[in-house]
Amino acid sequence: MKAAVYFGAGDIRCTDIDDARLQADHELLVRVTGTSICGSDLHLYRGALDAIMEKGKSQTGHELIGEVLEVGRSVTRFKPKDRISMGYSVSCGHCFMCAAGQTAHCETSHSAVYGFGVPFGNINGTHAEALVLPHAEGHALRIPDGISDEAAVTLSCNLPSAIIANRLAAIEVGETVALIGCGPTGLMTLDIALQRGPGRLVVLDRLDYRLDIARRRGAIAINIGDEDWKTRALAETGGRGFDKVIEVVGSPESLQMSLDLVRAGGTVAAIGVFCDSTFNLDLANVFLRNISLHMNGFASVQPFMADALRLIASGVVEPESYFTHRFPLSRIDEAFRTFHDKQDGAMKMLIRP
Repeated sequence: MKAAVYFGAGDIRCTDIDDARLQADHELLVRVTGTSICGSDLHLYRGALDAIMEKGKSQTGHELIGEVLEVGRSVTRFKPKDRISMGYSVSCGHCFMCAAGQTAHCETSHSAVYGFGVPFGNINGTHAEALVLPHAEGHALRIPDGISDEAAVTLSCNLPSAIIANRLAAIEVGETVALIGCGPTGLMTLDIALQRGPGRLVVLDRLDYRLDIARRRGAIAINIGDEDWKTRALAETGGRGFDKVIEVVGSPESLQMSLDLVRAGGTVAAIGVFCDSTFNLDLANVFLRNISLHMNGFASVQPFMADALRLIASGVVEPESYFTHRFPLSRIDEAFRTFHDKQDGAMKMLIRP
């Protein structure tokens, strides 16, 4: 079958691999009908995990809409032809950590993640014609026919992460809020945050076309490429700093921006995926200013998939509006390049096998 495989930094391509097949009773075999590229996949593409990837073998992709082809003997919740999505991390649903809501830290799967190679369980990926879902009943979700493929794909990671960001920030009516990063997950975070009645919501990014989308949604948009970006942002709070800051980038620079913008006693909710091993955190500053700092990039999305599905069904969030490009699986290399280089107003890619 065809699948995307990591060959090196900037080199993810479609190739032939062995057909996916069931090997355990708790598995599902799924035909991929749609998938996408997440911002976290760009860490792979840039080579951030190159030293621990198995080049020429590690598959990619962790966002899914698909159809069940075959069901393991112990699976009772799903049947062939069911339309399903799944959380990006493999969770069994019954271990201590899953029961505690920390499904990304499942003790059965040892925190396995689809499409992230040997260090994350060596699990197959969604950038393929088919894949196997182990412990499927713990993290898969049946999708109603009325939900579009584009919207369903975001249930694996983007939209539940946006829900988590808002829960961590706990925005109160009238508060000042800064959102750093307005890629697809950032903009879905914005859509939900605006429902919470913030007094002022400022979005910061360096891409004007993304800022324009945020501005049309009702946010104050500031380009961090402008020399006076910080002064302008803080002016929206009277110079005091923001009550809540949500970070959706995953870099030392964006985390430092968050700490620079938050007021004393404020909250930073950082859900970006960080690959850097060190950060020069001024502990005394964070301590003396009573900052609440939440780091949640390795998000436990499965408990929030049903909530995300309700947001889509009710029209509160319309993920389809963020899909700008469509590619066949055979052109996955072009899809990665377009998304990475932000070509042609790239936001979200829909990839069809």
